[in-house]
Amino acid sequence: MTVDAVGLEVMGEAFASIAEEMGLVLIHAALSPNIRERRDCSAALFDARGEMVAQAAHIPVHLGAMAEAVAAARAQAPRPGEMFVLNDPYTGGTHLPDITLIGAIDLDGQVGGYSVVRAHHSDVGGMQPGSMPAGARDVFAEGLILPPLRLTPEVERLILANVRTPAVRRGDLAAQRAAVERGGDGLRALVARYGRDQVVEAARDLMAYAERRTRAALARLTTTRLTATDFMEGDGIDDRDLPITVAIEIRDGVFHADFTGTAPAAAGNVNCPLAVTRSAVLFVVRTLVPEDVPMNAGVQRAVRVTAPEGCLVHARWPSAVAAGNVETSQRITDTVFLALARGGVPVPAQGQGTMNNVTFGGVGSREWDAGWTYYETLGGGQGAGPAGPGPSGVHVGMSNTRNTPIEVLELEFPLRVREYALRTGSGGEGKWSGGDGVVREVEALAPMEASLLTERRRHPPCGAAGGGDGAVGRNLLKGGLLPAKVTARLAPGDILRIETPGGGGWGHLGEEKT
Repeated sequence: MTVDAVGLEVMGEAFASIAEEMGLVLIHAALSPNIRERRDCSAALFDARGEMVAQAAHIPVHLGAMAEAVAAARAQAPRPGEMFVLNDPYTGGTHLPDITLIGAIDLDGQVGGYSVVRAHHSDVGGMQPGSMPAGARDVFAEGLILPPLRLTPEVERLILANVRTPAVRRGDLAAQRAAVERGGDGLRALVARYGRDQVVEAARDLMAYAERRTRAALARLTTTRLTATDFMEGDGIDDRDLPITVAIEIRDGVFHADFTGTAPAAAGNVNCPLAVTRSAVLFVVRTLVPEDVPMNAGVQRAVRVTAPEGCLVHARWPSAVAAGNVETSQRITDTVFLALARGGVPVPAQGQGTMNNVTFGGVGSREWDAGWTYYETLGGGQGAGPAGPGPSGVHVGMSNTRNTPIEVLELEFPLRVREYALRTGSGGEGKWSGGDGVVREVEALAPMEASLLTERRRHPPCGAAGGGDGAVGRNLLKGGLLPAKVTARLAPGDILRIETPGGGGWGHLGEEKT
């Protein structure tokens, strides 16, 4: 190490504050409730080699896959000060609604690093408002595909010509640009204060420190061949279960997850690129590492992920992937946690295991747009753990968003919330009970189309160490039960009710709490 311990802590906090400020700029400048209120966005700072130096405490599925996006931009030979845009899941993206902006930071005429923001846009074209169609059979049906491109006015005009809500998209893209620029300003200010060499060395030392701490934590968990299988509940085309199988080895401080035995790629949109699978495994590893370990590329160096090319969790172009990012990523974390729990590793019981994606869209809500789109993910129960009960009504696993406040939802869209409450008793029983899910009941006030991408509607979240399973979720329209993944048309007065799953319990019921 070239920086002493105190200096390393100071620089680590400085790098993290840049990423956090980027996120705040994006959140406060965005137009859409999905970014402004729900904070469905992420920010991170990378060095000139394309390695993550620091991230904001945002969305795990966004952040874990960002390195591939930076690599894709670096392959375009960026010049200092240039900005790139991409959303292609097979070239550094996750799914099409997640648009990523990457800025090549100008430090004295050289690329000194990259500031990156990724945000979920509630429409990027495709066959259905909201760009999360339950029935998509390939990525082309899901929206406009953007390979890594220099973000010019012409490229922005192309994007806005292919979406249903161009005014909102224009505002959100402007907010992303401002956030990227804030990252560049922050790094330049740091260099002006400490000097470029000191900043570069501090970033490398931080990554090396994180790697050492991660490997040391994993070395205490040495184990081989922990296996588990869990299931996706259909793909929006077919309702059959799709197995996800994992075998875990932790050896020499390296966490290896092998997904051999997982189902082949599906006809529908529950497939995910390998970058998303790596992101999900990285999230699990992060929970095994002490909280004070900085989250950067050093942690990623201790993680290995393998999967057969063309399977559900290593999809090939042009497989549809909209639900892979939001739902299959959740099941991957569930399956890895299940394998660890069966091997005696002290991890929590399974949480709700779904983001409960709800998309509405229609026309006529805004006089200055071609239509309107609303997207939200709903919280549920977190699994209980060795230290206590699971929290209720929260986003779990690969999501870290908030909800859309009722007042904002009703002001912005032709929707009325009739009920929003905890789903009491839906958490699994045990020494420590799992968290409860929520109930969200919404009435349509205009004709619209709705899409649901959900999970855990027939396979409950598993308890751990003898704890009971959480309750499965339910989707109901006008009182009738809907499939886990479905598209439906709503007329004024129709009521959609979502009951989200509870988390699994931990330990045997009646066991003494200590």
